[in-house]
Amino acid sequence: MKKFLIKFQIQFLAIVLASMVIVIDRVTEQVVLSYIRDNSEIIRIAPFFNLVWIGNEGISFGILQGLPYGQYLISVFALMITGFFFMWLLRSRSLWMGCALGLIIGGAVGNTIERLMFGHVIDVLDFHVAGYHWPAFNLTDSAIFIGVVLIVFYELFRKPNKHAGQEGY
Repeated sequence: MKKFLIKFQIQFLAIVLASMVIVIDRVTEQVVLSYIRDNSEIIRIAPFFNLVWIGNEGISFGILQGLPYGQYLISVFALMITGFFFMWLLRSRSLWMGCALGLIIGGAVGNTIERLMFGHVIDVLDFHVAGYHWPAFNLTDSAIFIGVVLIVFYELFRKPNKHAGQEGY
């Protein structure tokens, strides 16, 4: 077992990170729910930030809302993409890339769980400036975004590996 963990330590850490993303998102949403009694209620945290409770049946920014059987179609598509990222993770040799993929996988799985359980993804974070609101989102959305940014930075700034066939992914 010890050899297995050593061989797959990056993947193990990525799966732990993904699990943490899912759990922290669910706990955060439950805490917000305990303070919000009505879906139209807003909790003002700062002049630019509120906590809200919004069910998003679609994907980013509400795209594909109202799609017949949308929760199932989007979930199947999300799980297929997550499978691709998981296969990428299994081949990864970089801690940086493992963390990025763990964040993306955790975010995608967390949103899929909510979509299948509730028929929508629960968005609780509402940022705004001068009356203009960014579409509400949740922590799993943030994890996906951060994971993608990490991959972009990794690809832009990594040093080429001297050994052909060992890209360090």
